[in-house]
Amino acid sequence: MKLFDVYPLFNIAPVKAEGCWLWDDKGEKYLDLYGGHAVISIGHSHPQYVRALTDQLNNIAFYSNSIRNPIQEQLAQKLGQFSGYPDYQLFLCNSGAEANENALKVASFVTGRKKIVAFKKAFHGRTSGAVAVTDNPKIVSPFNADHEVVFVPMNDEAALLDVLDKHVAAVIIEGIQGVGGIQLPEDSFLQFLERECLRNNSLLILDEIQSGYGRTGKFFAHQYAGVKPHLITMAKGMGNGFPVGGVLIHGDIKPWSGMLGTTFGGNYLAGAACLAVLEVMEKENLLANATQMGAYVMAELIGVEKVQKLRGRGLMIGFDLPEENKDVRNNLLFKHHIFVGEAKPNTIRLLPSLSLNRNEIDIFINALKEELP
Repeated sequence: MKLFDVYPLFNIAPVKAEGCWLWDDKGEKYLDLYGGHAVISIGHSHPQYVRALTDQLNNIAFYSNSIRNPIQEQLAQKLGQFSGYPDYQLFLCNSGAEANENALKVASFVTGRKKIVAFKKAFHGRTSGAVAVTDNPKIVSPFNADHEVVFVPMNDEAALLDVLDKHVAAVIIEGIQGVGGIQLPEDSFLQFLERECLRNNSLLILDEIQSGYGRTGKFFAHQYAGVKPHLITMAKGMGNGFPVGGVLIHGDIKPWSGMLGTTFGGNYLAGAACLAVLEVMEKENLLANATQMGAYVMAELIGVEKVQKLRGRGLMIGFDLPEENKDVRNNLLFKHHIFVGEAKPNTIRLLPSLSLNRNEIDIFINALKEELP
């Protein structure tokens, strides 16, 4: 049987990983500044993380959500305290796409409305609902025909006011757009969204799947703006690579039996992974490290002549290169053994582990300067 060939793949097969480093099946060592689309938050194979998963696997790995799960309860308490949202509620699922799908369901249930406002260049996942609010013409959504999705430009207050009416259940926006090449909503725009959603009795959903869990130096990117959304979606760095997602739900939103559902969501292994991530982030002060190392990366990149439109927060960084330098990403990978991401051939994305250090940054900067003489 062949694999269903939908992903372009580099012919590199990692067999070992530690911290910000990978080794392939040929023994080559790579610096990982992409973390598998931002899923590696505390570093590959962190000893405390490995122990937590191993210990849990030796006890109970999985049971459905028909019985009480103490690990979910511990996670909710720890996450509420560490994120700054102790008065919210937690629903656990398996991925970011599912998190966004469930957030959209909650918004529709609560408001009785079926119109969603999203933003151009957005990417919210691969389930039917998440695809529907993803601005990508190559992806067709089977979202219910009686739902309407309207896309407006980021940071355009007038465009939002044109579409925000009594039919809008929710406005969904990423804390920082990732797939589009690291695009930041202005803090004032997020504050405007919060005010207008409250005025219109619509819910504000912050998609923090890529930008959350400390990546920007705060637990969530929207916390720079001081807003409090009705719903916050999470995944990626939440489990340090273990498949897990979640929705933080405002305390005023009341659940009812059967409102949402999941089979694998929040299983014992996922809970153990998430708890270990939070414990390591706290113990190793990784939010502060993301802020400090992000500032160092940005300062170094400013000194690279061909780097254009440098943007980002913490360790979620993007920049453009001249068109003639569109091979830089491949050259970094195959000549210097450094993984970075791209949004298009001349847009580079950096999404490393929050444990990144200065020596590892210097290795990247020196390689980049070599490729941009």
